[in-house]
Amino acid sequence: MRRSQSALLLCAVGSFRHRGVIPRDVRRRRERALKRLGGVGMLMGVLMSIFIPPTWGRQADHPIAIAEGAPIPSSGSRGEAVERAQEGIFLRSSTDRQAQGTAQRTGVDDPASVVPDLSIALGPPQEVSASGSSSVVTLDELVAEALKRNPEILAARRQYDVKRARVPQAKALPEPLLSVASMGNLLPFSVQVGDPSSARSVSFSQDIPFPGKLSLHGRAAAMEAEAERWTYELTWRTVVADVKMAYYDLYFVEKSVEIITRIKGLLEQFLQIAEARYRVGKAAQQDVLKAQTEISILLERLALLEQQRARAVARINALLDRPPETPLGRVAEVKKGELPYSLDELYQMAAARYPGLKREERRIDRAHYAFALARKEFYPDFAVGIQYVQRPRMPEMWGISFSVKLPLYFWKRQRPALEEAVAEWAQARHEYSGVRAQLFFRIKDAYLMAMTADRLLRLYEEGIIPQATLTLESAVAAYQVGTVDFLTLITNLITVLTYELNYYEQLVTFQKSLAQLEPLIAQELTR
Repeated sequence: MRRSQSALLLCAVGSFRHRGVIPRDVRRRRERALKRLGGVGMLMGVLMSIFIPPTWGRQADHPIAIAEGAPIPSSGSRGEAVERAQEGIFLRSSTDRQAQGTAQRTGVDDPASVVPDLSIALGPPQEVSASGSSSVVTLDELVAEALKRNPEILAARRQYDVKRARVPQAKALPEPLLSVASMGNLLPFSVQVGDPSSARSVSFSQDIPFPGKLSLHGRAAAMEAEAERWTYELTWRTVVADVKMAYYDLYFVEKSVEIITRIKGLLEQFLQIAEARYRVGKAAQQDVLKAQTEISILLERLALLEQQRARAVARINALLDRPPETPLGRVAEVKKGELPYSLDELYQMAAARYPGLKREERRIDRAHYAFALARKEFYPDFAVGIQYVQRPRMPEMWGISFSVKLPLYFWKRQRPALEEAVAEWAQARHEYSGVRAQLFFRIKDAYLMAMTADRLLRLYEEGIIPQATLTLESAVAAYQVGTVDFLTLITNLITVLTYELNYYEQLVTFQKSLAQLEPLIAQELTR
């Protein structure tokens, strides 16, 4: 109603101007109407361009338009300065509303694309990242490169190859022994003719462990190799989760920079309004100082975010085995994932699939075979051999040997070895229990984080942000009639946009919780 009345007043003023006569009462009403408008025309246009287009609950894929700042009078009388400033503000808000109407008629989502010279687009889809690169880096690209280049993954793979190569070695018989001997003269080196004890001989012998020992050696080595295979899988799944969490951290930093830059742009324009009103005596100095202080605070936060971005990029480069200074493009938009499993289902999936638990199971099996092998060591090993003897001018001789290695000192060797195997088996079982307990704790911790973040996301979407937006709109209306001061207006604006920052923080927390769950249940939950 006030806006329509103000428009009627302006029309009436225009008709009087056309005739060259402006009555005194009309002039006073015009001045009151312009004073009432103040900077509110521009402010409403800005707020409409910010809070109407985006839909809370999904990321806005279009730029958010912000009108240019109000002009600051530099010369002329006090009344003329107020008139120029307020009429310029009114014309900008009217132009913004016309641009929004044109956009709706032409099917354009962003009014900024219709009137680019009257708006500043902050955060366009093809924005340049803080690193100076306009390329978009997707999560799938980083994960694929990490699987190929990460040193931990490559080392774990080679370690698995090492353990696997030891399996046939453990099952093989000991190396045979081949001996060649000569009994006779030393100088010259020859056999003594006529002496039956002087001869040349060749012998071959083979140690044969007690039946079952080689089999147990092989099974223990196979279980050790299998445990290393699960270690390799746990390593690459953990690295992939680390890449995803670093990616989400970088996404949050970039979103924070975008939001804070938008807040800074708004505050700079509000500062222009406050300065214009202060110069003509229509605002207090604290309004200007408050806006300047808030801008300085945002500059501080932007500096900290720049440091956090550099750290996140360096973290990703380290996971990809790149130099820390390698530039990284801006991250792609992150969409909220889903957690379709209950806590009990996650427990069951982790107990059946977690590579760390599988590794501990194989270690228990290896300790079991080591215990059985330690019991076998109380039994003797054997050795067989064959010998050929050549004597000059005498018949050749052949010999066969059979040996038994007796565990005579079993109380010093075999019995302590058995105690060692028993202790190692018990240690493996306790380690399994500890890993299982920590596994369930990590699952519940990540699950609670995900559920809390999910509830907060819905709360921000359905309650906090709409309510804070209505509060800001109410503050704007109250500021228009002079019942709310400029400080309250700025506080409400920062509150709304801070909640938007919190929204993305909870989105990243939810995604990171899913990434933490992935190696625990051996299943992909995020893309």
